[in-house]
Amino acid sequence: MRPATRVLALDHVTMNVLRRYRDTCRNPLFGEPVGFLFQGGWGEPIRPDSVTHLFRKLNDEAGLPPIRLHDLRHGAASLSLAAGNDLKTMQAMLGHASIVLTADTYTSILPCLARQSAEATARLVLEAARSTGTRLRAHRRRRRPQTRPPVTAGRRKTSSSLAA
Repeated sequence: MRPATRVLALDHVTMNVLRRYRDTCRNPLFGEPVGFLFQGGWGEPIRPDSVTHLFRKLNDEAGLPPIRLHDLRHGAASLSLAAGNDLKTMQAMLGHASIVLTADTYTSILPCLARQSAEATARLVLEAARSTGTRLRAHRRRRRPQTRPPVTAGRRKTSSSLAA
């Protein structure tokens, strides 16, 4: 079964690196790219298990904590979220049929995002309190004092005492 083909948007720095790499892989006689940009020994696409094996080997040689190649996908989704990308864009990037799968499986709240969210919420509440306080103070200044009948000390007059 052939894997699905998906178009991915890349930043300009990555595109420049890939273009330079492609230029080193050109056929010397014709100047045209030969086959896949990343290919096996016979020009065929690299097999996923070969990439996984190479990644594991390089990870071990670098002395890094064990991580699966697939875990980089989770990291990419989390970093994309931290960069402010919306879930719909991430869904397309990851090739998911459902945005729910993207949200539930491939994103996690990073501590910096939780702090940013708390700060943004506090700013919103404080700004609303400031503007509401300003409106209330202005309203009080415009309002005229109400004239109330003076309160007499002592007992209250009742209807029977008024009749006398």
